[in-house]
Amino acid sequence: MMKTPLSPLQSVIVVIASFVVASVINIYPMSLEASLLRPMALIMVLIFWLIYKPNYVGVVTAFAIGIISDLLLDTRLGQQAFAAVVMAFSVRFMGQYIKQLNLSIAWAVATVALIVFQLTLWLVQYLTQNIFFTSALFSLIVSIITWPLVYMSLNHFIKKY
Repeated sequence: MMKTPLSPLQSVIVVIASFVVASVINIYPMSLEASLLRPMALIMVLIFWLIYKPNYVGVVTAFAIGIISDLLLDTRLGQQAFAAVVMAFSVRFMGQYIKQLNLSIAWAVATVALIVFQLTLWLVQYLTQNIFFTSALFSLIVSIITWPLVYMSLNHFIKKY
């Protein structure tokens, strides 16, 4: 059975809806112990769309999602935005060299992007506030492990030919 591609308006609606769902996952109340293992859902969805819909989601969207993430997670304004922009540039750079994209290659790209995001965020937080959240390492590991769930959830909306 052949999938019919989404119209541009439907694609934009799906992208926005996925960001809304991811932001709810990011701020859903949890115990302190459980919140240490919360994946970076908003960033994971951003990575997915940067890989698969680069015409709709780019560096400007990464900056906007970073600002929204700063506001939702109560970090200093611009920290996550800067890390998201650096990560978006790294995904764009890696995307130039990828000829065929399947789950394993997308997972590798997402892993590198998540690491770039977290390292950049740690550096910015250390330079601006002299703090270093080692507990974010657990969130990074959980995000890397669960990224295929994001892939499987959003893969239905990718245009297939």
